Amino acid sequence: MGLRDLAELVRAPAALSVPGDVVAGAAAAGALRRSTAGLAAASVLLYWAGMAANDWADRELDARERPRRPIPSGRVKPRHAVLTAAGLTAAGVGVAALAGGRRAVAVAAPLAGAVWAYDLWAKNTAAGPAVMAVCRGLDVLLGASGGPVRRAVPPALTVAAHTYTVTALSRHEVSGTTAAVPLSTLAGTVGVAATTSRFSVAAAALSAWYLAGYGRAQLTAARSPDAGHIRAAVGAGITELPQLQGALTARAGAPAHGLAVALIAPLARRLARKVSPT
Repeated sequence: MGLRDLAELVRAPAALSVPGDVVAGAAAAGALRRSTAGLAAASVLLYWAGMAANDWADRELDARERPRRPIPSGRVKPRHAVLTAAGLTAAGVGVAALAGGRRAVAVAAPLAGAVWAYDLWAKNTAAGPAVMAVCRGLDVLLGASGGPVRRAVPPALTVAAHTYTVTALSRHEVSGTTAAVPLSTLAGTVGVAATTSRFSVAAAALSAWYLAGYGRAQLTAARSPDAGHIRAAVGAGITELPQLQGALTARAGAPAHGLAVALIAPLARRLARKVSPT
């Protein structure tokens, strides 16, 4: 398994959408400190674990629908994929323990469990979008584990709502859908942006940036809801997430950190052209 195959297996560039969860949670809890970087690293490792586990669980389906993916194409053996997922999971929880101690593990362990539950059970059920939303919400709470976690519940719910829209769209990446699906997720995106933009000029600007990117992709998908446009909308939901995380961070009183998080988005979009985030 080469490095490019590994990068494709774990959707490496898509992990740029993850650190902002932790930063937004830490900002909300008043816990932005050195340990935040370690918690962000733990979050990335758990995200990569989920991507590898996803491809291992979907290997038979991908052989029919996406034969170019690493496992069905033969570039990555199934046992290597599941071992990679397990190793990254252990590493993620371990790094969380080193960075944030027991309080961080108390969030990282359920997060790891939710990730595996999604990949092995929930993904192809009606509960899939909700379980994935829980994963992202817990990711925000991981960042808040060094402070009053309850203060990070609102941003966790906001990121969870965004994630629900992306996951709902992703269920139609292969076959396409009707215009009703991207229109309904777009309505949710507009609500998320409106809620996040309150009480802060910086948050409002970053929310508008988020809405412009992700909202435009969903509107395009609504006009032509074929598989290609749905995949593009899902990709936008991943690569444009840093602007939303930045808005939440700015609203919590850390506009400089919020802008830094939001500026990850252009890099994520560029890297997504090399390795697909979906």
